[in-house]
This record gives sequence, structure tokens and C-alpha cells, in this order.
Amino acid sequence: MLKFVKNYMVSMTGIEIYPLISLLIFFTFFVVLFWWVITAKKEYINTVSHLPLDN
Repeated sequence: MLKFVKNYMVSMTGIEIYPLISLLIFFTFFVVLFWWVITAKKEYINTVSHLPLDN
């Protein structure tokens, strides 16, 4: 099954851009997430972390 998919994809033109696009989306998401975590205020983090226990 994998050989069929591999042979089919080799014959497609312009398919080599998709792994690059997915890598850029993945990298961008985690850079933005890391930036948000670093710049988040401690008060907000404490408030959100205690929400499940407020019942």
C-alpha cells in the first residue's frame, strides 16, 4: 500500500511544496505559543489554573 502511494506521489508535479508549508505552519505555531507563554502575566496563569477548582 505504501509503495502505491509513494509511486503515485512521485508522479505528481509541485507536491514538494506541501512538506515545506506544513513545516512552516508547525514552526510558526510553536514559536507563537512559546512567545505567548513567556509573555503571559503570572496573575492570568494563576487565575486560569484555579478555574477547575473554584466549584
